[in-house]
Amino acid sequence: MSHTDGFRTLDRPECLRLLAKVPVGRVVYTRQALPAVLPINFSLDTDTDASVLLCTSPGSDLVQAIDGVVVAFEADEFDAATRSGWSVVVTGRATVVTDPAEHKRLSQTGPSSWMPLREPVFVRIESEMVTGRELKGTPGLQ
Repeated sequence: MSHTDGFRTLDRPECLRLLAKVPVGRVVYTRQALPAVLPINFSLDTDTDASVLLCTSPGSDLVQAIDGVVVAFEADEFDAATRSGWSVVVTGRATVVTDPAEHKRLSQTGPSSWMPLREPVFVRIESEMVTGRELKGTPGLQ
């Protein structure tokens, strides 16, 4: 880990540990050749390689836009009073889970959508690149 002026670069294990602590992140993708960001609840697939898992509607604009393409996923936690916190970004290919056995497993262990869904689909974002940093805060702030 490197340290520079109040920032600390986080290694992959620390990034994944922090990601597992928060329920909501943001998917960053391209929609009609423009950048788009969507907040969404998620979980990490600890049975595989710590991929980010999303649960959504099969006909959603998100599924149509990200299936088979590289996206970024960001989650963070900050304390404004102490000016401290962390941010983690996972970059990788997003794919809709189509294997029936895998879908069944994720139905039991994966994320549940915060929206009622009739036939949910799972989207896996491979954790090909995981980066993060921590802001240590300003000393003396209460």
